[in-house]
Amino acid sequence: MNDAAVIDPHAEIERLRAEVEALRLRAEAAEAAADHDVLTPALNRRGFVAALRSAMAFCQRHEVPAVLLYLDLDGFKNVNDTLGHAAGDAALVHVAELLRANLRESDAVGRLGGDEFALLMLNAGLEEGREKARRLAAALEADGFVWAGEQATLGGSFGVRAFAAHTDPEVWLAEADAAMWVRKKGR
Repeated sequence: MNDAAVIDPHAEIERLRAEVEALRLRAEAAEAAADHDVLTPALNRRGFVAALRSAMAFCQRHEVPAVLLYLDLDGFKNVNDTLGHAAGDAALVHVAELLRANLRESDAVGRLGGDEFALLMLNAGLEEGREKARRLAAALEADGFVWAGEQATLGGSFGVRAFAAHTDPEVWLAEADAAMWVRKKGR
């Protein structure tokens, strides 16, 4: 019998274990990528809706309050038009980072598309949500955005809706979106 043809069964088992672990890690990374925005450090719409669905079940089961904030950026089109799309991308990253820095670890931030973001706050009611929206709007305006030495003004219109035993996350999002448009038109 040829020595080259003999396979050490222990070595083969270890090789297969390593291969399985590598595949498991790749699958985890793919799953995480499917729920996160490709540009910003936020969840994408799919990931945010999944977080909403989970939070809604938790809130319903344990009678915990929650509030949803829906943000549409003001002045974003001007950033893209005057400073270019690379600046617009950097502005979206800046906004997502500002939102995440001003929320608790247990809260969630999602970029729903374009220049729209949503924030989920657990153990918070309507007034806490409104106060958070006021502070975030002020922070957006105060921070502004600088690209290649050019200052751009950013602001935001927020819609705020408390959890009210919603059963469909899209309905809750639509209510917060409608509240945002009422505020935006009122400005």
